[in-house]
Amino acid sequence: MDLDLSGKAALVTGGSKGIGLACAELLASEGCRVAIAARNKANLDAAAQRIGSCFVHTADLTSADAAARMVEAVERETGGIDILVNSAGAARRTPPDDLDSPAWHAAMDAKFFTYIHAVDPVIKRMAARRRGVIVNVIGNGGKVASATHIAGGAANAALMLATAGLASAYASRGIRVVGINPGLTNTDRVAEGLRAEARLSGTSPEEALRRALGRIPLGRMAEPDEIARVVAFLASSQASYISGVTITMDGVSTPLVV
Repeated sequence: MDLDLSGKAALVTGGSKGIGLACAELLASEGCRVAIAARNKANLDAAAQRIGSCFVHTADLTSADAAARMVEAVERETGGIDILVNSAGAARRTPPDDLDSPAWHAAMDAKFFTYIHAVDPVIKRMAARRRGVIVNVIGNGGKVASATHIAGGAANAALMLATAGLASAYASRGIRVVGINPGLTNTDRVAEGLRAEARLSGTSPEEALRRALGRIPLGRMAEPDEIARVVAFLASSQASYISGVTITMDGVSTPLVV
């Protein structure tokens, strides 16, 4: 299938590791002009070597000003962002007894606002050009509550609502906004989450992993490139009538009709 992505300009937040890096690599291989943004310069430099050719931006997207400066720079470099893939930020796993107001705020800053701070300036520029696609890589914690991921799951749920709402608001101006909810994926973030689950349950990370895999009917975690392939499809003209939805990719862990 020809995704017709060659020549498109794509910005991937969180593009230095995990799912974000997999998305950036795949979009580059499809002929996109790719820019990646993350907080850690060393990770960005390593990612750029893997991707081969891309624009690199060090930015803390919990800051609206930093995000706006980053978007402005990418717009200048690429001539206008056609595709925004958000995969930056993850809320810290926190046992319920440790949740307090700062922890809730930190979760929203780490997950919800890192996405919104990038989306807001990009979607308005896309609307002025009357074209563009935004893909939010969110997470199934927004649909299925976990004891150590309540605050982060709430941020994910808010992103799902923002995805649907923005898709509706900007559809008439040629913009599509879609989401993906990965379940357990073979990334450093998931490994950190499993360690938190192990501490809460008083078991080992290995046992936490065994139990987690036991809840996945497909019997394994997703790989980042599997998520990236769906991102690339959704960003392409082949998905031109898909907008306002969040697609679950969790190996049938939550077999629900909603």
